[in-house]
Amino acid sequence: MIEILAPFLLLASAPGEVCQQMSVHDGDTIRCGDERIRLLEIEAPELKGSPRCRRPKPRDWCDDALAQESRDALADFLSTGPVLVHRDGRDFYGRTLAHLSVNGQDAGAYLISIGLAREYR
Repeated sequence: MIEILAPFLLLASAPGEVCQQMSVHDGDTIRCGDERIRLLEIEAPELKGSPRCRRPKPRDWCDDALAQESRDALADFLSTGPVLVHRDGRDFYGRTLAHLSVNGQDAGAYLISIGLAREYR
């Protein structure tokens, strides 16, 4: 029998840097010190007041209550241990693109598994 590992388990062996000072903006964006970080491969609901929700396009996910729940779930998840940042470039807005993991578990995969984020397409 072949066992397929969940994506979040694969990050345990990938190099990463510990984020010492962190704040959570929403379900897919944090600050690590002065660095703005956008989680790779996920999309979380948008908070009320997001520019994306002023004239939402079909792929925009505008749900303030769910967005708050997603933000809080990410903050709770990241508070369970040292947060490793696995950087992979920058986006159009200058944010670092990265996976975040705690104890080898990927934060984005966790949010998807509990229905508070979806895969980014």
